[in-house]
Amino acid sequence: MQINLDDVKKGAILINANYLHLLMCRAEDTKPAVDRQVLLQMLCDNLQLKGADRMKKKSVFMGMIAISALVWMTGCAGRAVESSDIETEQEEKDGSGETETDVISIDGDKLKVMASFYPMYDFAQKIGGDRVEVTNMVPAGTEPHDWEPAASDIKKLEEADIFIYNGAGMEHWAADVLTSLDNKNLIAVEASTGIDLLEGSEHEEEENGEKDEHAEEITYDPHVWLAPENAKKEMENIKDALVSADPDHQEYYEKNYQTYAKKLDDLDAEYQEKLSDVKTRDVIAAHQAFGYLCQAYGLNQSGIEGLSADSEPDAARMKEIVDFAKKHQVKTIFFEELVSPKISETIAKEIGAQTKMLNPLEGLSDEELKAGADYFSVMESNLETLVEALNQ
Repeated sequence: MQINLDDVKKGAILINANYLHLLMCRAEDTKPAVDRQVLLQMLCDNLQLKGADRMKKKSVFMGMIAISALVWMTGCAGRAVESSDIETEQEEKDGSGETETDVISIDGDKLKVMASFYPMYDFAQKIGGDRVEVTNMVPAGTEPHDWEPAASDIKKLEEADIFIYNGAGMEHWAADVLTSLDNKNLIAVEASTGIDLLEGSEHEEEENGEKDEHAEEITYDPHVWLAPENAKKEMENIKDALVSADPDHQEYYEKNYQTYAKKLDDLDAEYQEKLSDVKTRDVIAAHQAFGYLCQAYGLNQSGIEGLSADSEPDAARMKEIVDFAKKHQVKTIFFEELVSPKISETIAKEIGAQTKMLNPLEGLSDEELKAGADYFSVMESNLETLVEALNQ
């Protein structure tokens, strides 16, 4: 439903629509109809339409009636019109003498989407656009491998329409949480579905020899999103989930997906071109997060730590990495923003190499988010870092 208004601003519409709705509900208990002239005069006085003629006042009144009626028909106890339900478009003057017009459209609520960590959050935002309200469950700057949801997160999942998680062992808590929920209408999408997974180690050990609490649950490398073609598949799975939840806006989600699928194809082509002739193809990273990226572009990954970023190498693994780096004349040891660089710096010092940050996109800092960083900007930065380091 659309209402054309000349002189009424969006804020006034919201205030007076709810005010009129209340008056109409009260009037229902006292007499069969509200006195039209009284309401019209009250509305126009409140809006302070100085110099407005009678016809303009009538159009404003009818606009208010249309908005309030929509709420009234669902019962006076129903919620009033909210700003999130109103989308405003402005038609600019085209020089033909036509008046600038506000077009107010009333639409349904946004889909409530819960994303398990940053890449899922970013992908959902990109495909869902202004049709979704996305919550990133893992706080900014938090390493997600061993993060677990709090009671407040479970409550939000009970109220959500869609839950997006990577899968492949990344969220060790997901299966248990999903089975415990009472929200039977929740659409859960494992974004990595359909991607050929790389096998990971069956278990990783801490430095003292004890098994990592969650490492046994990781039987595959979950870091699929670091290869652009895999990211495209994850976006497609997310798009399908959004369409399933909101089929009326399928065309909108499809259009957004096609836009970002093209950007991912371009990113993949750029990686292919710039990494095709680097001097060395050996990458020593803080943990085994870059297997899919290295596989896609013919690089060789050697992770100081295992698939989980907070697992620590023992003395034997440290010696193995140092010997490998010396043999292959590795000039750069990569570290990650969300993990202490101490071990990478120790190895770099031992072999006379430098350190550089390579971001596995498991989470961004508050500063990065405020600066507008996203999947594409970080992947571009990673490419520049790789090209520089591998050409030394």
